[in-house]
Amino acid sequence: MQINADFAAPVIVATDSLPWQASPMAGVDRRMLDRVGDEVARATSIVRYAPGSSFPGHVHAGGEEFIVLDGVFQDEHGDYPAGTYVRNPVGTAHVPGSAPGCTIFVKLWQFDPEDQAQFALDLGALPLAPDPARAGVASAILSARPDEEVRLEAWQPGASDTLAAPGGFELLVLEGSLAHEGGTLARHDWARFPEGAALPLAAGPEGARVWIKRGHLAAIRLPG
Repeated sequence: MQINADFAAPVIVATDSLPWQASPMAGVDRRMLDRVGDEVARATSIVRYAPGSSFPGHVHAGGEEFIVLDGVFQDEHGDYPAGTYVRNPVGTAHVPGSAPGCTIFVKLWQFDPEDQAQFALDLGALPLAPDPARAGVASAILSARPDEEVRLEAWQPGASDTLAAPGGFELLVLEGSLAHEGGTLARHDWARFPEGAALPLAAGPEGARVWIKRGHLAAIRLPG
């Protein structure tokens, strides 16, 4: 299966327009944003767990990174409420599920095997520092490595910037909206732009909170 598998092409997805597709487990459905592979795949998805649903225990052979968008994600390590950002490196394992139900944004098979930092962050509790180079934008670094940088950014209403990065960039709108030349990125909309491409953006009247990853598209990791 290949979905938005040309990593040299810019992609913008209004995720609410995508159909939910059933996973192999009852009660777990997916909106596929990009994918290379079948059930073992490099994948970026929004995954919805119905109340009481779960996935079998598994090892993260390619690593896992996710944000809880609503509800409470659970595994044997604890409960992760909406607003939690989690990184599970290559070789970690868990039994995921949700008694109350939840929705997560998740990326699979995209970890550098040398990145062994496992952690969970409450995005709502992070202090954000104003960016001196961008008026109206404040941010916090979630993860920083030679091959990628991940940030949470808060844009005040009307704040503007043109996103571009060596190694490309990817973003998910967590709250609010960002206007671009072709329309608007609303809550939970997603974009991925390669190196050499740029995306001018301006925050809407409510501002925006945005998860942004930069630099990681220079090397595309695939299963096997």
